[in-house]
Amino acid sequence: MDLGLKGKVAMVAGASRGLGYAVARGLAAEGAVVSLGARNADSIAAAAARIATETGATTLGTAVDVRSADAIQAWFEATRKAYGGVDLLFVNAGGPPAGQSLSFDDAAWNDAFELLVLSAVRMIRLAVPSMRARGGGAIVVSTSAAVKEPIPNLALSNVVRSAVSALSKTMANELAGDGIRVNHLLPGRIETDRIRELDQIRATATGQTPADVKAGFAKVIPLGRYGAPDEYGHAAVFLFSDAARYITGASLQVDGGMIKAVM
Repeated sequence: MDLGLKGKVAMVAGASRGLGYAVARGLAAEGAVVSLGARNADSIAAAAARIATETGATTLGTAVDVRSADAIQAWFEATRKAYGGVDLLFVNAGGPPAGQSLSFDDAAWNDAFELLVLSAVRMIRLAVPSMRARGGGAIVVSTSAAVKEPIPNLALSNVVRSAVSALSKTMANELAGDGIRVNHLLPGRIETDRIRELDQIRATATGQTPADVKAGFAKVIPLGRYGAPDEYGHAAVFLFSDAARYITGASLQVDGGMIKAVM
């Protein structure tokens, strides 16, 4: 099946590793031109080069801290200068620190809001005029299974990512008339550095090994295992593609059945 992604220009945030890298690689494999952004200049340059070598796609790596409006603007301008505009946007950011709600001061809450909510608003605000000028586009927003089932000891993520989820649905309604689709991906236990870090935190707190923690989670996931980053990447590619052209405002769980909620 032709997914209709050949030659599309995609901006992918948090793309040096983990979920963002998997999405960038998946889009590149389908023939998209991919502009990758991440905080570390060396890491994002290496990721862009690796994807170009593996897929033959055109890639651009730009150092961008998504907490900075100026850095996001510079990334967008670099993409527009290189490729003329943007058709696809993957909104993604790292997770805030672990901890319980009352353990964080105002600065920590503000930092989490800027990292997750304001970064999403800023990325989308820059990309939308280009998408309108090019006849439409697609945005995929990454959050967490926590927006449906709060995760213990991840208070900042639980609360602030839920706001990002609401933003995604709101913008889906607002942008549909422009031919811009906005969908929302909810990863569960996908085996990334972030999940390994969280497993280590839980292991330390409970006196277990990280392997014990992983095995415990695997038991409550109906498919019986953690997901692979590429499996998440494939889900994002689908939502970006013409195969999903009648899907907007949706929340797709990529969690092996872990989330128990009906809706």
